[in-house]
Amino acid sequence: MSKRRNISKQNQKNIAKQRISELFIMAEKSAHSGRLNLANRYVEIARRISMKTLVPIPKKFKRSYCKHCYRYMLPGESCTVRISRNKIITHCFYCKKIMRFPIK
Repeated sequence: MSKRRNISKQNQKNIAKQRISELFIMAEKSAHSGRLNLANRYVEIARRISMKTLVPIPKKFKRSYCKHCYRYMLPGESCTVRISRNKIITHCFYCKKIMRFPIK
């Protein structure tokens, strides 16, 4: 029988943060190369890791997927991005929902 490795909670969270950022980088690369299905899968895996380890997804990556259908958003391919009245307005083509983010 093999021994179980004890990994501290802080170590688990650091590993989770690294994997989440790597997955979002891979999602961006695959979306730019035309494989949106693969990018959506990477976002799904990153969200599961985030929920399981209770690690929040960084802000720069949070805005790259739809909050309603959880698909990777590539402007022009799967969403539109507009700026109006000090807000960034993003419209998802798949679920037809609108997200608004304030501009500081």
